[in-house]
Amino acid sequence: MIIMSMGSLDKNLPSPLYHQLECVLRRAIESGEYEAGQQLPNEGQLAQCFAVSKITVRQALHGLANHGYVRREQGRGTFVSKLKLDQGPHELLGFNEEMQRRHLAPATKVLKLDVTKADVAIAGPLELEPGANVVRLKRLRLADGEPMGVQTAHVPSALAPGLENESFEDRSLYDVLRSRGLWPVRARETYIASVADHTAAKLLRICPGAPVFAAERITFLANGKPFEFVTSVMRGDRYSIVLDLAVDSGHQGVRYAAQVARGK
Repeated sequence: MIIMSMGSLDKNLPSPLYHQLECVLRRAIESGEYEAGQQLPNEGQLAQCFAVSKITVRQALHGLANHGYVRREQGRGTFVSKLKLDQGPHELLGFNEEMQRRHLAPATKVLKLDVTKADVAIAGPLELEPGANVVRLKRLRLADGEPMGVQTAHVPSALAPGLENESFEDRSLYDVLRSRGLWPVRARETYIASVADHTAAKLLRICPGAPVFAAERITFLANGKPFEFVTSVMRGDRYSIVLDLAVDSGHQGVRYAAQVARGK
């Protein structure tokens, strides 16, 4: 059923009709008029409702799909996607706290917890000698029962002796570390667009080759010493990267706001 309150298009505006229609539909989705999983009217219905061609409707739906608002299923129609979780500069929050702020129920499944030798890729970010002992904590992170990402944290054993004996099914790593006097104060995270391999796809319940964000994070103590190195694979259909940009008054151009990691 078409919701007539979504708005109308103005052919006198310089903005193309397909862009106007995309904006109207996007507002309807963001306002909750169309909920996640709900089917949108078909191309013919939308064309009739807004007095435009099916080509215009198709362009608008294509734009919505590219921005993650809808998914188009061959032979079935167009359905509203679950809105993505924005990531970018913000507080260094734990995963549980961040999900709770978004009114999602967080959950964790520990996939691996042990002590291992740091190879060069891990020792470098932690400023350790290769072969030094690190605690490895690999977890599947969920929100409302849906897998969101796989995170593997490495913490120098010398900084947190016995950390591998703790339980992390219902405890935040940061809470445990704080109880040991290790307080994270800042982090640096790098995002890379990637695709899910078979292992990640199975854990995240997505298709192999589906888009994901691969991330690496180094977390620092107040004295500047790195104490945690995390690699993450986060679902590309549930996360988007948002950066706050600010003009530097002393220089030409734009600078990026300080990047702070997702936390755990």
